[in-house]
Amino acid sequence: MTDFSFQLYSARNYPPYSDVYALLADAGYKQVEGFAGVYGDLDQAGLDALKAELDARGLSMPTGHFSIELLENDPQRALAIARTLGMRSVYCPWLMPEERPTDVAGWHALGARLEKAGKPIREAGFDFGWHNHDFEFFPLEDGSMPLDQIFAGGPSLSWEADIAWVVRGKADPFMWIEKYGPRITSVHVKDIAPAGENTDEDGWADVGHGTVPWDKLLPVMRNTPARHFIVEHDNPNDLGRLVRRSIASLKTY
Repeated sequence: MTDFSFQLYSARNYPPYSDVYALLADAGYKQVEGFAGVYGDLDQAGLDALKAELDARGLSMPTGHFSIELLENDPQRALAIARTLGMRSVYCPWLMPEERPTDVAGWHALGARLEKAGKPIREAGFDFGWHNHDFEFFPLEDGSMPLDQIFAGGPSLSWEADIAWVVRGKADPFMWIEKYGPRITSVHVKDIAPAGENTDEDGWADVGHGTVPWDKLLPVMRNTPARHFIVEHDNPNDLGRLVRRSIASLKTY
């Protein structure tokens, strides 16, 4: 039985997080994934209090997102957060559009940059990797994809595979899982509404209520090293609905 997680970014518009934790625990989630909006401004006392609150709800935070700037400029701060909250995996999730490379060499260099940024994280005993969006699947001048170059430049990087973004990048998720499956240590589980639907939710859907074939994907993902299956929706208009319907669907796969 999988203990499903929930990316707290999905709940950023539904404060306070104390209520979110209660909602998630009541729905049957056992894990959450953090990001800077949850812990970025907390001092050590605040981190300790957050850990205690999660513990009280029966929730753990085995994974978290950290900006490349923090990882490069203050890795000890990232490690303090990860250690206090009991994380196992640290992921870098994003580059602003103006910061993204435009050619093969640039994406390969980004992989090398991430490899270097992750070195103190890995040396401290944590898994470290990259979380994708859609832009890693736009072909480059030699026919390769940015994700290929990131992983070529960063041979030790793991992959938090966001499958719905793979699909939005017009790529075949099954092919990419086969290609880089051994790198996958976590999975973002989210869904895409049929074309023209859920426009007020940026075209996303609750898991099991969209077009991503999770009934076929989840069994494949369980054959990778993935340890964490993390529900996400980038812009839900009803958090309770998202939380409850998604885990109900996942329990049937």
